[in-house]
Amino acid sequence: MDIKKKIIEQSIQLFEMKGFSETSIQDVVEALGVTKGTFYYYFSSKEQLLREIHLMYIDGLLKLQEQIMENPGTRYQTKLYETVKLLITQIKVTGRPARVFHREMRHLKPESASMVKQKRKLFRLNIQKIIESGMEHGEFRQDLRADLVAFAILGMCNWSYNWFDPNGPVTDEELVETYMETLLNGIVN
Repeated sequence: MDIKKKIIEQSIQLFEMKGFSETSIQDVVEALGVTKGTFYYYFSSKEQLLREIHLMYIDGLLKLQEQIMENPGTRYQTKLYETVKLLITQIKVTGRPARVFHREMRHLKPESASMVKQKRKLFRLNIQKIIESGMEHGEFRQDLRADLVAFAILGMCNWSYNWFDPNGPVTDEELVETYMETLLNGIVN
């Protein structure tokens, strides 16, 4: 593993444990046994490192979401299911980066935050597009606003990073099934 990747992985671990503000560059380099010069060779600042962590995470999600959306002939309910599954399984697959992504964005400089927010918006708009297409094809109700449904899905899934333990009593599959049942059929008998 190259040193840049090691710096990123160690930083993610420290940011999750201590928080971005409480983690110093010295903490990162001491944990890796390298010098500050090594850190600064790859990153001009701790904030640039945080921006790279955010961009890596959202770019990975967008790539996976694109694969879901481009699957021809797939029902829109299935595409929505796969998108919700993507968000929940990322807790298991990339737990630490996911938590850092959701918790530490407030520490990005405005220009960095703007870059990340544009990509997050694209992810949301892609969900909205799935819903709108599903409405047009009669798979989803047409009396709801697709934008509000997309926000509801993201709120539900993204909040899961705060409480869901993939090693706990509820599996990620069970959580996805419960979310999708609630989304598609509600909770009323």
